[in-house]
Amino acid sequence: MRNPLPPVPATLLDIEVAGELRRGVPTARLVAAPDNDDVEPLEIEGVRITGKAGDVQTVPGDGPRWVAGLGGGEPKEYRKTGAALARAVNAALAEDVEHGGKAFRAVQLALPEEASGEHVTELVLGLLLGGYRYKVSGDDPKPSVRTVRLVGEDSALPELVARASVLAAATALTRDLANTPSNVKTPAWLADTAARVAGPRVEVTVRDEKWLAAEGFGGVLAVGGGSARPPRLIELAYKPSGAAPHLLLVGKGITFDTGGLSIKPADGMHLMRTDMAGGAAVIAAIRAVAALDLPVRVTALVPCAENHVSGSSYRPGDIVRHYGGKTTEVGNTDAEGRMVLADALAYGIRRFTPDYVVDAATLTGAMKVSLGLRTGGLFASDDSLAAAVVSAGSRVGEAWWRMPLVEDYAENVRGEFGDVRQTPGGPGGITAALFLREFTSGLPWAHLDIAGPARSEKNYDEVVPGATGFAARTLVELAASLG
Repeated sequence: MRNPLPPVPATLLDIEVAGELRRGVPTARLVAAPDNDDVEPLEIEGVRITGKAGDVQTVPGDGPRWVAGLGGGEPKEYRKTGAALARAVNAALAEDVEHGGKAFRAVQLALPEEASGEHVTELVLGLLLGGYRYKVSGDDPKPSVRTVRLVGEDSALPELVARASVLAAATALTRDLANTPSNVKTPAWLADTAARVAGPRVEVTVRDEKWLAAEGFGGVLAVGGGSARPPRLIELAYKPSGAAPHLLLVGKGITFDTGGLSIKPADGMHLMRTDMAGGAAVIAAIRAVAALDLPVRVTALVPCAENHVSGSSYRPGDIVRHYGGKTTEVGNTDAEGRMVLADALAYGIRRFTPDYVVDAATLTGAMKVSLGLRTGGLFASDDSLAAAVVSAGSRVGEAWWRMPLVEDYAENVRGEFGDVRQTPGGPGGITAALFLREFTSGLPWAHLDIAGPARSEKNYDEVVPGATGFAARTLVELAASLG
């Protein structure tokens, strides 16, 4: 029987580099918007072409079948246009097949002469990710274009396309893992899948609940204790010869979050299948780092658990002992992400002695309120590392805003009955970050709260509804900048 689940990793289209256009292959043309409002828009075969970024028009006749606007020609507009073009081409292919027409599986477009390497990278990201689909269905999937031919004379074009394709694959894998429904995505499934897709240069070790208990991972065991599906810790290691800096990545891997005894409202709980988006980004990032052969050592940890409700669930008022011995007063079982991250941070720092530490998590609703749904929250103990994260994100089309670690609230984290409080008073995103800082041993550390941009309900730029894959590309680019 055919597996109804989409493949992980998803199959993305191929980007083929060519020196000239080929006869008989459907063509798309890229055009910029007029420089000012006084210039009349371009008209082709009676179709008005605005040139606005993301505006794709179908044109009759023997010329290009699609004309896609580039706006003012900024790199991010190339990404938006590539994504819109991928959607338009797939929609046209589905319509042709539905009406009995001949299916085409390749399209081609010539790059503008002024397109730089950054423009090409953004365009490829848009083309590859804009047409991403994830649907569990008993029907055959809709047909999609298999190949896009980029026509240009720059000798660096193949290398640019190859690198952008790896970045896009990291985003797509993050989406795959986060979109997988939680009746399939147990902690064990996530661990086994990570081991399968990591690639030959990444060493993967999966720790089970017995090992976690023996090593004292009290946070992971507490959160996972209410589920019949036991927790796991995924360890991934990329150790190229001669690499000097060592980056530790930690990603939240809550495969479903009911909130535990502090149960969530029913509205929106279905979205909690993506509550391991931070862990997915970490898995995808280290896979991409290895594929790019970057000269930086990377260790990635994903503590995986299902936060469920049962007689064995952990309770508000419990005191939990983490790896390394520090204790936490539990105030709200729905603040489970910081519980599992605390264990993994403490373990990773003691076990691997990294130079830099970065964690990624869909951690607090407060970040959605503060920054909306398209910008990630960044907290950092080190200015240089913070700047590196922001710069890395800007180069790959992911926006970050640095938030303050307000020391006036640090005292709130101190516990009365344990060492620290899980949910101290004060602004939720800041106090959550201050809690995590207690487990970072003073190392250069950045906390990426992606609760807002990890999910989307609509298309925008290269994003499609569902998991967005946010943070994976930033982590890869950050590792590249440290190497």
